[in-house]
Amino acid sequence: MVLAGIGAGIAALAAGIGIGKIGSSAMEGIARQPEAASKIQLAMIISSAFIEGVALFAVVVALVKA
Repeated sequence: MVLAGIGAGIAALAAGIGIGKIGSSAMEGIARQPEAASKIQLAMIISSAFIEGVALFAVVVALVKA
């Protein structure tokens, strides 16, 4: 059960790092090209949703395998 907790924690940590990187890059891109803000924001939201989905799947798998 301890390993499941560690696996779930690693998945959550990796998701947080990934979403932070996406947000940082999106803000940098919007600062460079404000006219492309809507396209960048849409891509950022879709990418964040995919990362959250994968992280949730990883947490579920880690807890089920325990």
